[in-house]
Amino acid sequence: MALTIYHNPRCSKSRKTLEIIRDSGVEPTIVLYLENTPSAADIVDVANRLGTPVADLLRRSENAFREATDLPDLGDDAALASWVEAHPIVLERPIVVDTDSGRAVVGRPPENVNALLP
Repeated sequence: MALTIYHNPRCSKSRKTLEIIRDSGVEPTIVLYLENTPSAADIVDVANRLGTPVADLLRRSENAFREATDLPDLGDDAALASWVEAHPIVLERPIVVDTDSGRAVVGRPPENVNALLP
């Protein structure tokens, strides 16, 4: 099993999701997405694995989203993913990807990750 977590250690949901993964005996690859921003292609890939448009991966309560003057059309996944790459704080967290199965979940609530665990 190869899990990757897009993680923000300041977020309690992200920390709890990571704890659940580790308690299951799996050590995921941890991507500190605010420091190592996923590419636009990675963001589109994650949205596809989740079966959702990129717009559904946005934290719309973030100031960076609410105050954006350069926000592209929310229906344009490619343009929006490029925008998220430049503004990673708006990316929903945590996101856990199982690269073996091609599935992904958003850890809100953290227990959602159980769907990917053995």
